[in-house]
Amino acid sequence: MTREYPRPRLVVSRCIEFDPCRYDGSKIPSPTVARLREYADCIPVCPEVEIGLGVPRATVRIVRIDGSDHLVQPATGRDVTMEMSAFAARFLDSLPPIDGFILKGCSPTSGTRNVRVYPSPEKSAAIAKSAGFFAREVLKRYPDLPVEDELRLNNARIRDHFLSGVFIMAAFRGIEATRDREALVQFHANNKLFLLASSQKMLREAGRLVANRAEVEPAELFLRYRRMLSAALARPPRYTGNVNVLLHTLGYFSDRISGEEKAYCIRLIDRYKNGHATLAEPRGLLRSWVIRFQEPYLMNQSFFAPYPVELVDLPGDVTDRGRNVWNSREDPAS
Repeated sequence: MTREYPRPRLVVSRCIEFDPCRYDGSKIPSPTVARLREYADCIPVCPEVEIGLGVPRATVRIVRIDGSDHLVQPATGRDVTMEMSAFAARFLDSLPPIDGFILKGCSPTSGTRNVRVYPSPEKSAAIAKSAGFFAREVLKRYPDLPVEDELRLNNARIRDHFLSGVFIMAAFRGIEATRDREALVQFHANNKLFLLASSQKMLREAGRLVANRAEVEPAELFLRYRRMLSAALARPPRYTGNVNVLLHTLGYFSDRISGEEKAYCIRLIDRYKNGHATLAEPRGLLRSWVIRFQEPYLMNQSFFAPYPVELVDLPGDVTDRGRNVWNSREDPAS
């Protein structure tokens, strides 16, 4: 059951795994970005360097003056609001079709959320939190795409949802370029279980649109489907949605497996439902049966492998490649 994956096209902050271009001349490590570089086409960007602030450089901050936000460099008193806004517009205007963004967390230019806003350039307490100047334009122009920062991608659930989104959007971008109605039918079929877990409402609406595809002009058809797909991908599936899909999938094999195998699968699903296991456990078992029985409808379902398995990573302390706690003088339970 080997799936072929498209190469997502991602805009990534240049200081994350690409170049030492942070304000202090450092480079940010990110296991996710390091792995993604092999499976995605990345477009690195550092807005602060692009407007000539240099490396290293004095820091900038967002300052709210009379209700209006400015990007200011306190050490020099320089206001670079206009330069940053012009660069953001110019850069985003020049991009080819994109599948997602990974931006530098907490940055006054690229942070996607929780960036401190100050009342003055001088030392003071923050009065609000917002997105950075460059990130604001990204979020405004690309509300339908996955946008994350490298800090949030350290969370396994957020990372899984982001990777699923960018690979599914990349696959859609490929067929969208063809305007082939029948290719859209196949894409919808391959993603039905993923959509079922994410949003039954969007699955039904997208299904009706695809069923009536002959009555809709290709440009409008793909635009409407993209909006539905983006809405479904906007939030990670709730565990109840995943449980629904797991039980639905089990139904395909109920008469082909032993009672003991079925009972074991149900126990795994219950463990996941009750928060004692990850989705990977029951999903992995069901995927093994998809391969074993070569179930046609399930073979290409993105739900079972929305992105390459090589992008799945675990911290060392939960694998057999971490610290040897048995030979450690420390108490493993501490």
